This record gives sequence, C-alpha cells and structure tokens, in this order.
Amino acid sequence: QVQLVESGGGLVQPGGSLRLSCAASGRIIFSIYTMGWYRQAPGKQRELVATITSGRSTNYADSVKGRFTISRDNAKNTVYLQMNSLKPEDTAVYYCNGQLGSLVYWGQGTQVTVSS
Repeated sequence: QVQLVESGGGLVQPGGSLRLSCAASGRIIFSIYTMGWYRQAPGKQRELVATITSGRSTNYADSVKGRFTISRDNAKNTVYLQMNSLKPEDTAVYYCNGQLGSLVYWGQGTQVTVSS
C-alpha cells in the first residue's frame, strides 16, 4: 500500500507565498516515480500544476510558470511545491500525484485559499 500525504495548505493574501509538501510512504521506491502536483478549483476539472521526473526534469502549467517551483528530496520521500506571488485564481484543492507506468497514486488534497 502506498500513501501520499500533503501538508502546508492554508489561507494566504494575494502576493503571498506557501510551500506544500507531500510525503510518500509504504511500498514505493520514491526516487523512480514521476511526482506531480495537480489542483481542482470549485466547479472546474482537476488540472496539472507541475511535475518532476526521476531525473529531476520539470514541467509547469503556463499559469504558474515563474511563480511556482517543484522539487523533490528522495532521501525524505517528499516532493515540494513552492508557490510565490499567489493570486486569487490559485485558490483550489492541491493534490499530490505519483506515477510509474500504469501505477498512479493520489494524496487526499490540501486546500489553498488566496484571499484578502
């Protein structure tokens, strides 16, 4: 069994920053997985935010490029999402994702609210 547990969400003012963390545990060789962050706003479909491969190649949605940074610490089985210059439209539930071929795992999500 594999578990992904997100943390770090919360309420922040526009222009502020948050860092999300996702810790993996269980039967997973974390270092070989592509890890990612997705988000889902009310009434909208879940969308890709950022991914990082086992080789540390990264990919970002256009809407977050230059503001968000994804990183991973394989020694801690953890992936991070540093979010800067947050906007109200970044408000969503953020989900951690791990993929290796047909194996796909999701976390339970953490709420990020950007509001004054």
